[in-house]
Amino acid sequence: MTCGPRAIFWLALLSVTAAAEKKPVTIDTLMQPAARKGMGPVFWSPDGQRLATLEDKKLLIYDVAARQSRELLPMSRLEQMARKVPEATPFDWTNRRVGEQPVQWFKSGDRLLVQAAGDLFVVRTDTAAVEQLTRTDTNEADPKLSPDNRRVAFRRGPELYTIDLATKHETRLTFDGSPTRLNAQLDWVYPEELELGTAYWWSPDSRRVAYLQFDTSAEPVFPQVDLLRARGLLEPERYPKAGDPNAVVRVGIVPAGGGATKWLDDMGAGQDQLVARLAWFPDSSEVAVIRLNRVQDKLDLLAENAAGGARRVLLHEEDKYWINVDDTFRFLDSGQFLWSSERSGHRHLYRYGRDGQLQRELTAGGWDVTAVAGVDEAGQRVYYLTTEGSPLERQLYVVSFDGQDKRRITQGSGTFEESISPGCRYMLETFSSLTQPQSRTIRRTDGSEVFVYTPSSHLLSDEYALLPTELLTLKAQDGQVMYARLIKPAGFMPDRKYPVIVDVYGGPHAQSVRNAWSGATLDQVLAHKGYLIWQVDNRGSYGRGHAWESAVFRNLGATELADQKAGIEYLKTLGYADTTRMGIYGWSYGGYMTLYSLTNAPGLFRAGVAGAPVTSWRNYDSIYTERYMGLPSENAAGYERSSPIQHAADLRAKLLLLHNVEDDNVHFQNTLQMADALEKADRQFRMVIYPQKSHGVTGPIRRHLSETIVTFFDEALKP
Repeated sequence: MTCGPRAIFWLALLSVTAAAEKKPVTIDTLMQPAARKGMGPVFWSPDGQRLATLEDKKLLIYDVAARQSRELLPMSRLEQMARKVPEATPFDWTNRRVGEQPVQWFKSGDRLLVQAAGDLFVVRTDTAAVEQLTRTDTNEADPKLSPDNRRVAFRRGPELYTIDLATKHETRLTFDGSPTRLNAQLDWVYPEELELGTAYWWSPDSRRVAYLQFDTSAEPVFPQVDLLRARGLLEPERYPKAGDPNAVVRVGIVPAGGGATKWLDDMGAGQDQLVARLAWFPDSSEVAVIRLNRVQDKLDLLAENAAGGARRVLLHEEDKYWINVDDTFRFLDSGQFLWSSERSGHRHLYRYGRDGQLQRELTAGGWDVTAVAGVDEAGQRVYYLTTEGSPLERQLYVVSFDGQDKRRITQGSGTFEESISPGCRYMLETFSSLTQPQSRTIRRTDGSEVFVYTPSSHLLSDEYALLPTELLTLKAQDGQVMYARLIKPAGFMPDRKYPVIVDVYGGPHAQSVRNAWSGATLDQVLAHKGYLIWQVDNRGSYGRGHAWESAVFRNLGATELADQKAGIEYLKTLGYADTTRMGIYGWSYGGYMTLYSLTNAPGLFRAGVAGAPVTSWRNYDSIYTERYMGLPSENAAGYERSSPIQHAADLRAKLLLLHNVEDDNVHFQNTLQMADALEKADRQFRMVIYPQKSHGVTGPIRRHLSETIVTFFDEALKP
């Protein structure tokens, strides 16, 4: 469930500032087009002196030293040249989180590989001259330049191909792909829950490609149906639920010019093993794989000679709860590698030798490293983002390879993201806080400013008023510190009482309460209509260490609700919060928490809106659910106890159920099963469904969704 906690309700479309004379944020405000100039992805040149970016459907080049940008070409030019890929059906279940890069620099810096409308192009950075590499009616997906820039690899359907850039000769590398045998193509659950962004990797010497093959034939098929068509359209989705067979994944290595695949069968995984990450050793002699067992409490880092040889176990970890995998693992030119682990109770960085022996612990303390932003091998330094200082913020630090000379680089209170250039001379810094909309600044990696890349200016800022968000600290029932955010209603008067709406996500490994910009959201709409908005990050949330997160293990719902109730006890101490008129709402895990709260704490809330809720963890995907709940066969009582369906008869509040009929993530069956249980228990509720929509509601239909939620709360909570 890696859809963020802001999948629907955090409609952060506009950057606005608060002023008493400005217009209130309304649903019409949410429906305005994004007011900020595009904050799209950026791609550093190999020499670290230029940036390429896609903004407003234009391909732009920024020269850092010259402090200026220029338009290379409009993307429409490439789209018009492309052979149009036939429009897909409303259901496209594959690779929804694949980390494709639509723009890649050649190492010479004079050309870019660009993906547009399903075809591949080479664009010169000086003249904008275009060379078209493919023109097919099938999407060339996940393209990657070889390290020597002589070939481009890509996936076409379930097969892997390369193109020789000198001869334009295309070579097919795999031949046995099918709807259930995916070569270099991810199934549904791997990118969703392991955040694995690709299924193939070039060797550093450009001679070979390692790839994953997914055999999904044993994965059960879920029958998604488009019922708006006269005869309906069945679009099966392969989706393993808790306890179901997973795909069988194996690792193959194939020559870049074509030939037989060598299978590293010792590295592969059966249905009870997961291949979480893969990387080549710098000398291309070995491949390393991070492999997890099915319930993800055991991890092996394996290495095997690419030409044949014995497998080595470089590293082994076990955890009595589960192991979170991230993207820290990477090789250094020396063959040593960086590793991160929560073995100490917090995620920290480690440097290992090629033989798997620990060389140095780089960071330590009661805080977490959240990401590695860059590695300066020449300077022997690692740049990383961390919660050190506050779990509500992200700050950039640097530390040497020997764990010494740690220092903070970013200044100010808020949330920083950093994209560091090759060579680690510059970085693109994205910053925001509760009071500061996002801005981007080019800095040197010592923190000194070069120029403001995207200023924190915002259109429509003179029109709409954003109500301030307050961050609060409170105590759980056991005395642990919790963090909350509060938005007071427009025209707030402390001697009045206001109805409360609890905005909840609550799921593990996610964080909602942050010192970061939100923009115009549905919370703002509700606050402008007179509601007090309240949100607490309960145990299980991200950024507080492994013990805090694992408190929900094998018993989802109960610990989260206990902390939400503690938050409401704190609200009762605020004289202006009318806790007799409270509503709760959320989407995805937040929808689950809404139903769990309404059925396990009857009388606490007067009304609730549950969007796309999981109603039984037996209905949700294998990797996510088994990580937190274990196998259904080994925790049957926990699965039953955590299901709101089992407590449907205890519903006392007014309830609105929302779901998209073709939700590929949390299947519509969850809401139907809940509705069935409520009807059998003679409990009244409302239900609104959205056809031909997956897990999120986008486009004009957002207006109907937002109006439905606001109207429901007005009817249920207003005097």
